Amino acid sequence: MSSNLTIDDARAGGTLPRRLMAVAGTLLLVGTYITLVITQPTALAEGLGQGVALATFVAYLAAAILLLAAVLPEVPVATLTLIPVALALNVILGQFVGSVMVPLYLDSIGTVLIGFLAGRRAGAATGVLGTLIWSLFAPTVLPFAAGAALVGFLAGTAARFGALRRIYLAPVAGLLSGVIVGVISAPVAAFVYGGTSGVGTGALVATFRAMGESLFSAVTKQALISDPGDKAVVFLIAALLVYALPGRLTSSFDFVRRYRVLGRRSGN
Repeated sequence: MSSNLTIDDARAGGTLPRRLMAVAGTLLLVGTYITLVITQPTALAEGLGQGVALATFVAYLAAAILLLAAVLPEVPVATLTLIPVALALNVILGQFVGSVMVPLYLDSIGTVLIGFLAGRRAGAATGVLGTLIWSLFAPTVLPFAAGAALVGFLAGTAARFGALRRIYLAPVAGLLSGVIVGVISAPVAAFVYGGTSGVGTGALVATFRAMGESLFSAVTKQALISDPGDKAVVFLIAALLVYALPGRLTSSFDFVRRYRVLGRRSGN
């Protein structure tokens, strides 16, 4: 009895600091994104040698660290081993798909996987970290860190409210998430890339521009076509990966058990 009370007290004592770290990380993410949209620093694409790029990198890195610190006490060691795999999956697929004539990205499967298993904060942190690592050799992706964080957050939210309990719900959740992410990412794509990021997506922007659309309008329409379809595919693939994991592994995630992400009790 007394030992249980001690554990509960320790958990309660640690809840407020973790929440404060999560809030601080979120505010830092949002603040950095808003600053980039307002100031439109095109020098970001020139790499971390530019002061604004380095400052952006540090701000997003601090946000990711705060989010991870807030969630780490609640996740199993399995999460720590999965995150590097998720990061590598994001970068490799994103780099490949961006170089072919496909108007998708597929650079967030790892982020969504972590969001499904460990929740919104872990998903958001994974999205940011993946973008930061990728930006070390592809600087133009750095401004999209906030969008990547949003993908992880929305994946965790979708899992929390039952998107993995039926296979057909995952792509529906991805489709809806893609609309939100597309709206958030469009301003960044317009001022950093001029709408030409990726071979396939850039071709869509060029098509809309040829039809007389403004740059921002063309990029927004491209995002609202590419992002919902991309996230529907990504959410479905990530859901299938979660289903393929051993039940003992998925049930080790407190988030999965607490919210019955897979529609079954722990250990079943």
